[in-house]
Amino acid sequence: MTVQTHSIAFRAMNCQMGAWVVTADAELAEQRLAAVEVFMHATEASLSRFRPESELSRLNARAGETVAVSATLANVLALALASAHESGGVYDPTILDALEAAGYDRSFEQVSDDARPVAPVAPRQVGWQDIELDVAARRVKLPAGVRIDLGGIAKGWAADQAARMLSDVGPCLVDAGGDIVARGQPLEYAAWPVGLADPRVPDADLALLMVSDRGIATSGTDYRRWRRGQTLQHHIIDPRTRQPARTDLLSVTVIAPSAARADLYAKVALILGSKDGMRWLEETPDIEGLLVDEAGDQRTTRGFGRYVYSTVQE
Repeated sequence: MTVQTHSIAFRAMNCQMGAWVVTADAELAEQRLAAVEVFMHATEASLSRFRPESELSRLNARAGETVAVSATLANVLALALASAHESGGVYDPTILDALEAAGYDRSFEQVSDDARPVAPVAPRQVGWQDIELDVAARRVKLPAGVRIDLGGIAKGWAADQAARMLSDVGPCLVDAGGDIVARGQPLEYAAWPVGLADPRVPDADLALLMVSDRGIATSGTDYRRWRRGQTLQHHIIDPRTRQPARTDLLSVTVIAPSAARADLYAKVALILGSKDGMRWLEETPDIEGLLVDEAGDQRTTRGFGRYVYSTVQE
């Protein structure tokens, strides 16, 4: 049998997804790739805030009550709460009301400019610290008036799980709408080639990265933008103000041990801005990042360059 790269492409979680695995066992590859697609759709069905019938939507509707949940929701919520604690609340899953007030109250392809002014966001006395979660018993109690959005961290978690489903078959790569996990060594390369998109130029790359046994995620204000009244809005909420983040950064790309961790560090660095965001990345071992500001200037952590195969010259 010949060792080949097998792949699948599909849409889930409102984005394009793909997965690749290198093996001589074509039948097993097809089975696992199909299982990845099923898993991604199941995760979306459970965790989407845009589906009124989803498990997450049902949990949000029952804030103030103790609710039995699936292992998927319990595990992703546990990851979200740990991430909120690690970031000092700069990442916060309880910002759904702020997202909706900014205008992101439906899936992004349905969001449009709106002449109405930005809706005010009421202050709260409770937050992520007050969520009661028993992972073993799979029971959750949200404080009354608190609703959660698991957003990008759920996508990163799903990419990590999908890579685990494939990695015992052979070297693999999972791309969940830009949350990427690379495992092992692909054919013809020492690592997996990953294009790093230029936030200023659609369909152009800043660099070609070579990555293995790492996760990659990019957080940016360049793509999901719209107007509410006279104010330009985007989907990255700063929990400290409960408004779209006012940051001097256009995008942050992070390479980390997992996609979920890369997603967390990219989002927090973007919210913090270039100075504090770089400090946040540099202070953590095994985290590397590239920051692009509104002027297009780039800054990288000390070790980011070892993943760069080539750069695109202007």
